[in-house]
Amino acid sequence: MVDKNIYIVQGEISTVVGAIKRNSRWNTHTPLDEEQDPLLNSFGNLKDILNTIKELSDVEPNIFLRPFLEVVRSEDTTGPITGLALTSVNKFLSHGLIDASHEAAAEAIENMADAVTHARFVGTDPASDEVVLMKILQVLRTLLLTPVGAHLTNESVCEIMQSCFRICFEMRLSELLRKTAEHTLVDMVQLLFSRLPQFKEEAKSYVGANMKKLKMRAGGMSESSKWKKQKRSPRPPRHMVRSSSGQMEPSQPSTLNNNLSGGVPFMEEGLSNPSLPVSDSSASSICSPTATDSGLDTCSKTTSREDLSDLDQCSSASTAGAAIFEGQQAEPAPSASVESIPEVLEDKDSITEQSDSASVHDMDYVNPRGVRFTQSTQRDGASLIPYGLPCLRELFRFLISLTNPHDRHNTDAMMHMGLQLLTVALESAHIPNYQSLLVLVKDELCRHLFQLLSVDRMNLYASSIRVCFLLFESMRVHLKFQLEMYLKKLIDIITSENIKMPYEMKEVALEALVQLWRIPSFVTELYINYDCDFYCSNLFEDLTKLLSKNAFPVSGQLYTTHLLSLEALLTVIDSIEAHCQARVLSSIAQQDQAETALADGEGAAKAETDSAAGISTDNFTPHRCSLGKFFSPAEKRSLKKPQRFLSCLPDSHELMEIRTKKKLLITGTEQFNQKPKKGIQFLQEKGLLSSPIDNNQVAQWLRENPRLDKKMIGEYVSDRKNPELLDSFVNTFTFQGLRIDEALRLYLEAFRLPGEAPVIQRLLETFTDNWHKVNGFPFMSNDAGFALAYAVIMLNTDQHNHNVRKQNIPMTVEQFKKNLKGVNGNKDFDQDMLEDIYNAIKNEEIVMPDEQTGLVKENYVWSVLLHRGASSEGVFLHLPPGSYDNDLFTMTWGPTIAALSYVFDKSLDDVIIQKAITGFRKCAMIAAHYGFNDVFDNLIISLCKFTTLSSESVENLPTVFGSNSKAQTAAKTVFDLAHRHGNILREGWKNIVDSLLQLFRAELLPKAMVEVEDFVEPNGKISLQREETPSNRGESAVLSVFNWLTLSGAEQSGLRGPSTENQEAKQAAVHCIKQCDPEKLITESKFLKLESLQELMKALISVTPDEETYDEEDAAFCLEMLLRIVLENRRDRVSCVWQTVRDHLCQLCVHANESCFLVERAVVGLLRLAIRLLRREDISSQVLLSLRLLLMMKPHVLSRVSREVAYGLHELLKTNAANIHCTDDWYTLFSLLECIGAGVKPPVAFQLTSATADTDTGAQSDSELSSHHPSEVSLDRGYTSDSEVYTEHSKTRIPRSATDVDVASSGWLVVGKDDFEISKTPTVGSKAQLNHPLVNQYSLTLGQDLGQHDTKSLIKCVETLSFIVRDAAHVTPDNFELCVRAIRVFVEASLNGGYRNHDKKKSHKYDTSKSRMRKKAGGREKDSGGSVRRSSSRTFSQRPSRSYSDDEEDEGVPASYHTVSLQVLFPLLTKLLDNISPADVGGMEETRMRACTLLSKVFLQHLSPLLSLPTFAALWLTILDFMDKYMHAGSSDLLLEAIPESLKNMLLVMDTAGIFHSADSRTGYSDLWEITWERIVCFLPLLREELFKQTIIPDAVPNPQAESVQLTTPAGRPPSPQVSPPPMQTPAQAPVNSTVAQSSSRPASPLEPPPAMPLTTSPVQGPSPLGQSPLILQPLASPLQVGVPPMSLPIILNPALIEATSPVPLLPAPRSTTPSDEVQ
Repeated sequence: MVDKNIYIVQGEISTVVGAIKRNSRWNTHTPLDEEQDPLLNSFGNLKDILNTIKELSDVEPNIFLRPFLEVVRSEDTTGPITGLALTSVNKFLSHGLIDASHEAAAEAIENMADAVTHARFVGTDPASDEVVLMKILQVLRTLLLTPVGAHLTNESVCEIMQSCFRICFEMRLSELLRKTAEHTLVDMVQLLFSRLPQFKEEAKSYVGANMKKLKMRAGGMSESSKWKKQKRSPRPPRHMVRSSSGQMEPSQPSTLNNNLSGGVPFMEEGLSNPSLPVSDSSASSICSPTATDSGLDTCSKTTSREDLSDLDQCSSASTAGAAIFEGQQAEPAPSASVESIPEVLEDKDSITEQSDSASVHDMDYVNPRGVRFTQSTQRDGASLIPYGLPCLRELFRFLISLTNPHDRHNTDAMMHMGLQLLTVALESAHIPNYQSLLVLVKDELCRHLFQLLSVDRMNLYASSIRVCFLLFESMRVHLKFQLEMYLKKLIDIITSENIKMPYEMKEVALEALVQLWRIPSFVTELYINYDCDFYCSNLFEDLTKLLSKNAFPVSGQLYTTHLLSLEALLTVIDSIEAHCQARVLSSIAQQDQAETALADGEGAAKAETDSAAGISTDNFTPHRCSLGKFFSPAEKRSLKKPQRFLSCLPDSHELMEIRTKKKLLITGTEQFNQKPKKGIQFLQEKGLLSSPIDNNQVAQWLRENPRLDKKMIGEYVSDRKNPELLDSFVNTFTFQGLRIDEALRLYLEAFRLPGEAPVIQRLLETFTDNWHKVNGFPFMSNDAGFALAYAVIMLNTDQHNHNVRKQNIPMTVEQFKKNLKGVNGNKDFDQDMLEDIYNAIKNEEIVMPDEQTGLVKENYVWSVLLHRGASSEGVFLHLPPGSYDNDLFTMTWGPTIAALSYVFDKSLDDVIIQKAITGFRKCAMIAAHYGFNDVFDNLIISLCKFTTLSSESVENLPTVFGSNSKAQTAAKTVFDLAHRHGNILREGWKNIVDSLLQLFRAELLPKAMVEVEDFVEPNGKISLQREETPSNRGESAVLSVFNWLTLSGAEQSGLRGPSTENQEAKQAAVHCIKQCDPEKLITESKFLKLESLQELMKALISVTPDEETYDEEDAAFCLEMLLRIVLENRRDRVSCVWQTVRDHLCQLCVHANESCFLVERAVVGLLRLAIRLLRREDISSQVLLSLRLLLMMKPHVLSRVSREVAYGLHELLKTNAANIHCTDDWYTLFSLLECIGAGVKPPVAFQLTSATADTDTGAQSDSELSSHHPSEVSLDRGYTSDSEVYTEHSKTRIPRSATDVDVASSGWLVVGKDDFEISKTPTVGSKAQLNHPLVNQYSLTLGQDLGQHDTKSLIKCVETLSFIVRDAAHVTPDNFELCVRAIRVFVEASLNGGYRNHDKKKSHKYDTSKSRMRKKAGGREKDSGGSVRRSSSRTFSQRPSRSYSDDEEDEGVPASYHTVSLQVLFPLLTKLLDNISPADVGGMEETRMRACTLLSKVFLQHLSPLLSLPTFAALWLTILDFMDKYMHAGSSDLLLEAIPESLKNMLLVMDTAGIFHSADSRTGYSDLWEITWERIVCFLPLLREELFKQTIIPDAVPNPQAESVQLTTPAGRPPSPQVSPPPMQTPAQAPVNSTVAQSSSRPASPLEPPPAMPLTTSPVQGPSPLGQSPLILQPLASPLQVGVPPMSLPIILNPALIEATSPVPLLPAPRSTTPSDEVQ
């Protein structure tokens, strides 16, 4: 079957032949004409060949292409015919008729390229001509882009590109065609550069050989042609003569010298001889005038040395005569698309790069498609080598030259086109691997781009910025100083104040920055390579400041530039945050691995290493390990380390040192530029230069510091005083291998040559000596070198100094040579060398720095930049992402948060607000990750401002906050951040607390936060938000009334209820706060770190009521939060925070001068804490000690909160009684119960202020108060610690005034207070007396100064007490006496039914029915009290009996304890004698009867221990006394029957026990027997006969009037004027009928002391002397006289006294212990 491709070719032949024949020139139809016409003839031959074959591949491609190409080349064909031939060629290419693997394919392709680029045709009209040109473009594009295009040679590719450029830049062509050419070029450039990885860098000499062929040929175009392009020749090597041999271009037959002119009208003027090979010398002579005029020539020569050396490094792998390729056959690719060009990436070593252009002919070449070119395919003596790097380099160079704004041939369109194609090239290829291309980038490309940044044409400006981005994205490692310059230019544009500068330019510049900032690790590299480099500017820091400042709109209007600046700042934050997140995740993953490893039993060692690599604040630990992943092994080897660093990745500490040193260097430099010596001295002081001075070090510094003033360097090095420095300075240069003018150029650019001749001479002599030496003494003498150097300087001045040029014509080369005749040791210098020197100086001035302006200066600055880049300073560290985030964040957070705050504040757009919030959140996350407290605080403080909570007044807050979505967003963010990262919050807590307070005042907080526990309220909760009075918030009521009066009716009606909008706003506000979940701050506080927790507590404690900021409720709210936080933390950390809380509560309670809501909450809080914390062993003792704070409160304040305390204590003891083990703690609790329930004054030891102060100190100022207690409390602290209170209490204190002596702490009872004024010293008996209080057991009154108390408190306290004593487990030796004492106190407090209420809060108005009921209640209470006591007595009797049976008096319970149970009963019995409840007679009788029965039972229960007491006789007589009184107390027979029975019982038991018997007496009975019956006869005369008939005793005269009574005056005063009755009487034995008790003319009111009771003294004792100190119940002086009826014995239960009065010393008593002793 015939190949379809043959039909395609045949079809195209007929089309073209038909068109030729139709043309008027060939209108004959004879076969002869066809044969004679060469075009038709060749088509005929082709037909014949095609008819003979089956496969098209059987013939060479050239054979079927040749006829078509001849048509294209023919000058005689018209446009349409040429167009058809081009279409045919295009079809052959696109259908793949040319087999790329055919050995003749290369030749065919080369032919095709040649024909099409030199197409000829007769022009008709411009429109149809353009169609042909378009077809030419189409064919060229297809040719280059199809796989066979790979066979094109370097020259052909250049031709193709040149053709396209010509069409593109010919302005007379239509725009459509020009655009088509442009698109074609874009495609071609993309293809060529995307193939770059397949090409290898050639050896250097080969580059040199080829380069001359590859100029974009525009040589013969007329000067006026706009699209003429020329290339300056590379500078020849030093004074070598160039050979022009081998420069012919073999691939182009010379017949084509008139190509493309044809009949095309626009070409006629040009192209006289375009393809003629031009020798180098002529080329340079043609172009030098144009080049120097445009100033272009000057810049590219400066770096020839460095450029060449760069190339040397790359090509060092080439081997010199190896001309054979190791032909690795590549697989031919089947597909025909552009993308299918395979990347042939052979090993560098597999193909030896050829080193000599001559060897081209001796080798076979394998192209990337796998085609081997052998000698047979060579044509015209040159092998067809497929294109490679040379044409790309040429194209790249040409594109760069198009962007030169200083070349006058470049139009805007050309520059734009150049930039566009460069963009495509950089997007397609990775340039840095190719040194020859990199050289162009470093120098010319960057140079042109930076010049374009200052043009005002927006499209060029924007395009150049785009190219810059591509350059720095991929090649910044090679462009350190170029990048610095670029960023400085951008900074100048952004900060420019120039009005002409368009806004768009700033915007584009900012966008460019944002884009750069987004490159991973770009900012980090800026920081490391510039901010941490001694001689670079602080780019990162400056840019951050600039961006931050630029985010602040001056006008208040937000523009794009502001947002772009913010975006750049946020980009840094984003990347750091992403790295932090990644690190957290990886550390979690590592921990998981570690755990699984442990679980699988893989050993713990691995786990440790894994978990150790968790989050770390030093951000290097994670990165060092990641270097391996980041750099390939080859890159690692090539990593150059900058000299200033100790390692490739220095740590933060090292960087800080470098930055500190850099600051000092800048200061030193500034000083040097004013006065060199001063600068050097400063650096020596700071240790940056050694001292004494090291010349080499200084010289090095002068050379490497670009900030130094060149003039000052010149002055300093030429100083006569230090000649060694100049030598050192010259030695820092490497002059080896440089011609003398080149060396001199280098030398003179390092400083400014001074003007004085001798100085110049010295500088030049040192220079020539050094140059001569290192270059092997090329001249006869040093002097010859010196003369030549001087001549060069003179020549430079002559050629370039304007003043000289005005006066005389510049020197010619001949004159220059003539001047130097015979100078070289009487011989001449090498003339070629002199000529080269002359040309070099003439073409490029030796620039004296700091003098030039304009282009010359620019060129100089640029050359310095390239020099620095080539030195070790140009090393640019490329870093793994995420390194140094810590340092970056430290520098950026301030500006970023400031900018975020500003934008958040000013913006109304939701998207922008959201962006700002996201920024805040990310900053917070990073701060938390690295533990930056200050950052987080700053952030929270900023955000709190935006919540409007602190700025708005409370009245408007719900409305304003609810309607402001921005404020709500801010609030949610604040709380969310506090919940998430509360651990690192410190100062910021204060702001959060303030915000919470505002919400509290505005009643926006959730109910749970406002309701707190309370003891008194029935439901156990109380709301902190009380009903407000107008004055509460500082707004006076008068004002509000005034406002109300001044409002008109309409306005007033408006005020009645909130509008719906306001209600909606409030709802929104409430909802928002609910979402914020402020309560979580409290509940989650247990997870906070301790420091943060302490700061939070400090913030809460700081809220104390003052005039301006906080009121009492605020403080109460904060106090409640504080307490809840303590309770949340009670598990493990309460001991750390306890002292702080205690001190705060002390401040609130103890120093309060009047009761208020806050004090009440503080008291309740203290008790709540105690209840919860007592279960914790480690802190319970401290907590109990803290309860003493309540006792230290001022009494009137304490009484106001008594109910809360009573209920709290009840709760406390109910839940925790078992946890209290120490007497001191019980003492505290009972003292509290007494103070609260019965209004007892707290023990003096607890009083913070001394007792001399009036109890009602409410009106005193703080200063007055403080004056009272300097000795007891250290005032500077404002609080007392528990331990102080405790020691205070345990010291026996010597009172400073008599009133200090309190019942609890001294043994004396005060009777008359007024007498203190007369005599201040009490009569003090023995020490023993001092310690024992004198108590009258007949009186309920303990002698305690009972103040006001609250009934409910009393009832609650009694309940508490009964709870303790009912349970045997709670009554211990530690609290026994205290219990008894407390019971007595409460009994006394229950007088008058317990009404002694002075509580102003609840005013009780009594009516009779109420008081009656209460009295009953009071009676019952006592009743129950009695039963309590009964049970408690029983429990106690068991313990002592045990201890006594063992005769261990000291160790067991002391005997005196047993008197206590009776001691409790006596006051009760005394009180029951009064007619308490006249209405309920029966009840009274029964109660009295039970009391007597109880007395007898208790007595018998404790009989044996009581016998051991010395006071037993007195005790017994007292009991008989009561029996007597009770016999006659009642009106019914109940008592008359019961008492004798009880008495009989007692007597019989005592008799049986042998108590009445005594062997010594004459009757066999003891004295006690006698006394007993003397007393009983008085009221039961017949009892003795009834019981003991046989016993006889002498009669005593009975006296029915048992008491001699000394009546008081109606006013209640005794006759003696000196002795006034005590305020609280201690009545002696009361009369039986108690008539005297009512002798006072007025009934006793609850508010004043009861009337004075009769006071009996012993008949033996004389009247009190005048001026005696207060009446003390004195012990009896005489022994008991039996038979004296008036027994005036005030029986006192004080062992010491009774011992003194007892007629029967039964046992020698050990010194007993009273409650007060026990406590002490």
